Amino acid sequence: MATGAYAAVLMRTYTKAVCSAALVVALALGAQAQSKSAPLEPKVKVGDVAPDFTLTDQAGKQVSLRDFRGKKNVALAFYVFAFTGG
Repeated sequence: MATGAYAAVLMRTYTKAVCSAALVVALALGAQAQSKSAPLEPKVKVGDVAPDFTLTDQAGKQVSLRDFRGKKNVALAFYVFAFTGG
């Protein structure tokens, strides 16, 4: 067991480490709280014609909504925060 001056140095080091860790956690929580601001109003409303967009499919091929317009029905599903950790 440490005693005297060595114990004081250990205690200061431990205290600094705990305070530093607490500061990091507090900053991370503050940043997370700031990122959860009021949601934006959607630009596309229910019943609107979907704007054209192009995405890459699972095979790496570019697919555009215009490729299907008037030929097939397309259902769009958006999963908020899916695979984002948010």
